[in-house]
Amino acid sequence: MPEQDPTLLLSEQNNSIVYLTLNRPEVLNALNKPLLLAIKKELERIRQDRNVRAVVSTGAGERAFSAGADIEYLHQATPLQIRELARLAVTVTSLIENLNKVSIALINGFALGGGLELAEACMLRIAVDSARFGHPEVLLGAVAGWGGTTRLPRLIGKGRAAEMLLTGKTISADEALHFGLINSVTEPEKLQNAGKILLRDIFRNAPVAVNMTWDAIHRGLDLSIDESAKLGADYFGLIASTEDFRNGTQAFLKKQKVEFHGR
Repeated sequence: MPEQDPTLLLSEQNNSIVYLTLNRPEVLNALNKPLLLAIKKELERIRQDRNVRAVVSTGAGERAFSAGADIEYLHQATPLQIRELARLAVTVTSLIENLNKVSIALINGFALGGGLELAEACMLRIAVDSARFGHPEVLLGAVAGWGGTTRLPRLIGKGRAAEMLLTGKTISADEALHFGLINSVTEPEKLQNAGKILLRDIFRNAPVAVNMTWDAIHRGLDLSIDESAKLGADYFGLIASTEDFRNGTQAFLKKQKVEFHGR
């Protein structure tokens, strides 16, 4: 059965990093129910694995991260089936965003519609210089209902998000970088290494502090400025109870190199 096809999503763990590859290159890694279920199942496993510190996602082939929802399925599905698919996709993007692990999207080509919504849920995004980004849902008479109307304005601002969502136009990697949609642009052959370098820069820091910082950013966006600042202050106090905090401050005072242990 398609829902049990282990080749739809490739998962490989290297030390504390899990690499996920959307593996439907013949349809530009379009997202259907079996693939979304496979992503959900793997993310739930990863969330429970304390040895995993990061998840890196990309698409198979050289053309696309993901071109979005499977249009052939959408065309023949009922409204209730489409709503069910969207709810599943929203569950997946929420899992990515609240994984308590570093999440990076390596965008190796087109990131459109639901594919872009998966990338938007990640903490960080790196793209090849030939990548294209867009929310073409309105061109099909649809809505960016997998989280795009929620996350894109938070990433690039209401005005630019409205232009992308209302016109359905695609933008280049350079434009996406300028907008703040992605963090960096690189050449295709350097994409994997760019992800490793970014993780190296994050992993040198205390794991609990990294996760709390992301949580403060993520949760703080839904709060008032005053409430968000108080949340940051609470986390600052909470992190002081960790062994890593004591080791880090002591190493700074003694001008020594610190080694964090995640506790």
